[in-house]
Amino acid sequence: MPVLRITKEFRFEGAHALPGYDGRCRNIHGHSYILYVTIKGEPLCGTTSPKEGMVVDFKELKAVVNENIIDIFDHALILRKDAVAAGELAAGYGNVVLVDFQPTTENLICYFAQVLKEKLPQGAELFSLKMHETAGSFAEWYASDNI
Repeated sequence: MPVLRITKEFRFEGAHALPGYDGRCRNIHGHSYILYVTIKGEPLCGTTSPKEGMVVDFKELKAVVNENIIDIFDHALILRKDAVAAGELAAGYGNVVLVDFQPTTENLICYFAQVLKEKLPQGAELFSLKMHETAGSFAEWYASDNI
């Protein structure tokens, strides 16, 4: 039985700040994130199902990623919980996401991997994530590196 990888691309807008950072990223600023989610598994085989040949229906993958990542982080201000005025900003605006870590692209992608590993449909295994914060800067996460 072949093992295949499928990838779906997601886009979202977000702002963050890196408290204590020694450069411009300590200020609130935004990114147009592009997230690539790659899963692996064996395609459905030997059935009369209309999903014959699919590892996972792209519609199902989209629903999982949207519910657990995009709907939460799109157009959000992402701040470390202990950042100056984080609580006041969260109370005053509708979409402030407070996290336990410095909200770098690297930390976000690790967090997203943790969330998605627990939410994927049966038979699907998270293979990798790749997330661009700018056209030329991205972070990658591979399951094989994080066993």
